[in-house]
Amino acid sequence: MTEGGRKPDRIGVDRSEGFGERLLGVLLDRAHEMPPELIAPLVAEEVARVGGRDVSILLQDYEQVLLVPLPGRRLRVGGPEPVEGSPAGEAFLSRRTVEVPEGGSVRMYLPLLDGSDQIGAMAVTLDSVDDDDRRLLRRLAGLVADMIVTKDAYTDQFFQARRSSPMSVAAEIQWSLLPPLTMTVPQVEVAGILEPAYDVAGDSFDYALNGDILHMAMLDAMGHGLDAATMATVAVGAYRHTRRAHTDLSQVYAFMDRAINEQFGHDHFVTAQIMILDITSGRLQWVNAGHPAPFLIRDRAVVDRLASPTTLPAGFGGEEPVISERMLQPGDRMLCFTDGLIEEHQADGAQFGEEQLIEWTNRILRDRTQIRAVVRALSHTLKQARGGTTTDDATIFLVEWRGGDADHLATLD
Repeated sequence: MTEGGRKPDRIGVDRSEGFGERLLGVLLDRAHEMPPELIAPLVAEEVARVGGRDVSILLQDYEQVLLVPLPGRRLRVGGPEPVEGSPAGEAFLSRRTVEVPEGGSVRMYLPLLDGSDQIGAMAVTLDSVDDDDRRLLRRLAGLVADMIVTKDAYTDQFFQARRSSPMSVAAEIQWSLLPPLTMTVPQVEVAGILEPAYDVAGDSFDYALNGDILHMAMLDAMGHGLDAATMATVAVGAYRHTRRAHTDLSQVYAFMDRAINEQFGHDHFVTAQIMILDITSGRLQWVNAGHPAPFLIRDRAVVDRLASPTTLPAGFGGEEPVISERMLQPGDRMLCFTDGLIEEHQADGAQFGEEQLIEWTNRILRDRTQIRAVVRALSHTLKQARGGTTTDDATIFLVEWRGGDADHLATLD
């Protein structure tokens, strides 16, 4: 009701259902009860209504190297497509539609985005494409991505499609803990990657955006296999518990420390980097518990290390940690990594080290700008530079702070 109890003036507003609304509405109306295996045939049916055919749904594999086809009725299922150097990969990485002429028709590759997390790509062939087709199919791809993420909570279908190699039990545990690998809002963007994807054990990261505060943590549990995965699970659970209770960073560390000590004893530990970033002001605060110092990236180059006093790893009963602070500038990036990235030995026996990490990071930043592309390129290029093998978990987590606000997204044009 408006002031004085009057009903809002709705005269002249057309509320009739158009073709596009009906098409997308069918998917929305049926999504709540639809079994996962029926997503594919319904999407194929909807694409056919706009003159499309040969629908493929391609999902990112866990190594972030391939886009693998989802099997399903009425889907065109071919071989995996590389993320680098393919039209599907270009759509996936750039988050925009890619159109490829194909024998008198057009093959469209649309990014599958759930919020800002990149699920994969959807491919559709049409005889011709106009702006109405582009708009409708882009929105359809967004709904498909949302449905995949929602249904993924109670089916193994999408997990099995994404897994291109056997996965260890420890890695299964770690992947089940992770938040989305990417998150984007106007003020800040994050992206992370784990390797070896199918055998990771002790490494993990976590984040949450609560109002204007971005909470972040990177963790590295000692050891390998199930012991490390179990410790990492307890550490992540303790971190989330205290984060959600609105405790400060020193209390978060203290709770994690007690949880690891009480569960595993004095001879087990988890290194950690625990951070909060005010996304309106750029104020960064962090606690370092035995972790490598993150790099500060400005103007596409590493300019500093976010060095700080360190406390003992969680589990060793360290003293109350020092909370470090830094004011970021718009466009600043923070690169966090675990020690597996720099302590790996090369073919000649020499340790890889931070200096080489900085050198390779600067090279990659010269060629790539998007956060997700930088993280993928860093992980894959650094693995090759270290001899193509990984004897320890190696994790990268990259954050870019932009400033500003997102109020315009809550206003209708």
